[in-house]
Parts: sequence; structure tokens; C-alpha cells
Amino acid sequence: MSKEIIIITGASSGMGRKFFNSISQKEMVDEIWVLARRKDRLEELKSERSKIVPIEIDLTDGERLRDFGSRLQDENPRVKILVNCAGFGKFDHYENIPVETELNMIDLNCRAMVSMINYSLPYMTEGTKIINFASCAGFQPIPYINIYAASKSFVISYSRALNLELKYRKITVTAVCPYWTKTEFFDRAINREEKPVVIKYDVMYDAKKVVEKAIKDAYKGKDVSVYGKLNNAQRVLVKLLPHKAVMKIWMKKQKLGGTPEIR
Repeated sequence: MSKEIIIITGASSGMGRKFFNSISQKEMVDEIWVLARRKDRLEELKSERSKIVPIEIDLTDGERLRDFGSRLQDENPRVKILVNCAGFGKFDHYENIPVETELNMIDLNCRAMVSMINYSLPYMTEGTKIINFASCAGFQPIPYINIYAASKSFVISYSRALNLELKYRKITVTAVCPYWTKTEFFDRAINREEKPVVIKYDVMYDAKKVVEKAIKDAYKGKDVSVYGKLNNAQRVLVKLLPHKAVMKIWMKKQKLGGTPEIR
């Protein structure tokens, strides 16, 4: 019989680490494959739990992703849960972000997620759960968080449609859409040496609570998981209001507008 595994990308920090902590306690499987770029962080996970398989990988590297697909083919496991947490964002005016950074954001937030699902799908069976990390930013266009918000909109749309397409196999897909949440995400998103773009955070949610709800929603078969009253309210409002108005509200709240500072 094939061994049963859980796969978590971006497991070395942030939400990926929280998912690892919660799922590793909840699920009894043969192995948990944790994927990330930082080898030292992966080794820390291995020291904390048994049956951990650390895989050092740059998910934006197509060749490394193909190697991962080959590993799955060689080991032929049963994938019980796939959690796509790897991703990053940048907060700045579009013209201040290098094109290499923008394309890397798209590659990690979108292409890597799609690749992981496609390589893993042949090894999924009835009851398998796919959890894709999106964001409430994906419900609307957001100036100064342009590419990140657009990439998360892709994740939401892709996940919801895929959830229906895989229904015949009884495999569920859940897009997790958190609001502002306290993680290491901001260490990369914000340029600490420059004037901050985002100056107002209405609330900062606890990552552990976001993850706990995401897992519950995934087990209920929900295609979208939204934690927090403010987050849910905003999700509804951005559906009712014209997106042009939503963007104006955002710009006013963050005191953006006029001639931007182009570096």
C-alpha cells in the first residue's frame, strides 16, 4: 500500500509554518513533505516532528518543479492534503518595483501553485483536500499592491472553479482569504528604508486563528475560507460597490494620490 503524505509549500515561515503546526497535530499520516527555500528552517521542522521530509526547493524554478514531479512518480504516495502557502507581495507604486520582482511574484503566487497541483493530482484520491493560500486582496483591485492583489484574484477564481471540476473525484479545493494577519509576510512586502505606502491597518488578525478556520472550512468542503467579521464585511461590500469607488476609498484611507514618489 502506498504511503500517505501531506505536502506543504512555504512551510518554513508565516502561514505555512502555522499550517504545519496545526495539521501535523491533527492528521496521522506516514510523512509530511515540507517545501521551502531555506534549508535551515526546514531542518528546524524536522527536529520538531518525526516523519518530516524536508525538501529544499525554489518553486519559481521550473526544472526543480519537474524534479519534484519525478519524485512523486518514483515514490508513488497517496497525497491526503496539499497546502499551497508559498507566496509574497510588495507594497509600492508599480514603477518602483523591478519587473523581475513582479514576474517572480506571479511565478510564485500563481505558476508554482498550479504546477504543484498538477504534479500532485495523479496521486490524490477521494477525500483529498487542496488548500490554496489567497487573500482578501483578491476580491478587488488595489493600487500600490497591484500585482499581489491581481495574483490572489487568480488564486481565488482558479480554486473555486477547480473545486467544481474535481467534484466528481470527491477532491475539494479551498481558497483561504485572510485579512491583515501578523506574519513574516510584511518583512518582504514593505521597504523599511522608504516611506511606507500602507499606513493604516484596520485590524491585525492572529495567524493561528486564521489557519484553524481554514482547516475547518477545508474539511467542510468550502471553496472559500474567510476569517474575521471585518474581513467578511469587506468581502460583501466590494461586491456591492463599483470597484472604482472601492479603489478611491482605499487611496483616501492610505493617503495616496497625486504625483507618486518614483525612485
